[in-house]
Amino acid sequence: MSDTVSFFSGFAPRDLLFLGEAALRTMWISALSITMGSLLGAVFGWMLYEGKWVATLTLAPVLDVFRSVPLIIQLVLFYNFAPIVGLNLDPFASGVVILTIYTAALVANVARGGIEAVEPPMRRAARSLGMSYWQDMRHVVLPIGLRAVFPAWVGVALGVMKDSALVSVLGYVELLKASQILITRTQEPFLILTIAGAFYFALSYPISRYAAKLEQRWAQ
Repeated sequence: MSDTVSFFSGFAPRDLLFLGEAALRTMWISALSITMGSLLGAVFGWMLYEGKWVATLTLAPVLDVFRSVPLIIQLVLFYNFAPIVGLNLDPFASGVVILTIYTAALVANVARGGIEAVEPPMRRAARSLGMSYWQDMRHVVLPIGLRAVFPAWVGVALGVMKDSALVSVLGYVELLKASQILITRTQEPFLILTIAGAFYFALSYPISRYAAKLEQRWAQ
C-alpha cells in the first residue's frame, strides 16, 4: 500500500519569519509612497490654491481621477500598460508609482485646506512686516496650516499603508500576499489572518500614538 502524499503542512516558526519579512516589505513600500506622495501632494495643493481657475480646469480633474478610480484598477492598468510605452517595471516599482500618485491626489486637498486655514489678515500682516512670499509660506503658513491638517494627513497615511495590500495583485509579496500563500499551504486561515492583522496593528499603532502625542504637544 503506497503512502499518502500530503500537500499541506502546519504553521511553523519559519512561517512567522516569512510573515515578518513580508511586513517589512509592506512598511518599505508604504514609507516610500507616503513620503514621496506627501511631498508631491503638498506641491499640488499649493498649485490648486495659487492656480485658481487654471489649476481647477487642468490639475484638479486629473487628481479627481486618481481619487475616484479604485486603486486596484489603477495598479492593474498601469502594470499592464507600462511595458507598452517602454517602462519595464517590476511589481514593487509599479506599486510605488501608483501609490505615490494616489497619495499625492489625496494629500493635495489636505494641503490646500492647510493653506486656506491661515486667515488672509494674518498673511497680510506678515507681508507688511517685510516678509517675502516664501518667508510668509515658511514661517506663517506652514506652522499654522500643518497643525490644522495634521490629523487628516495621518488618516491618509494610515489608509495608504492598508491600501498597499492591493499591490499583492501584481505579485509583490507583501503582508497580504504572504498570508494568502501560507493559508493555501497550511489551511489555517484564522491563525494566519490573526497574525497578519497583528502585524498591521504593530505598523499602524505607533504612528497613530505618536501623532496623538504630537497634537497634544502642539495644543499646549
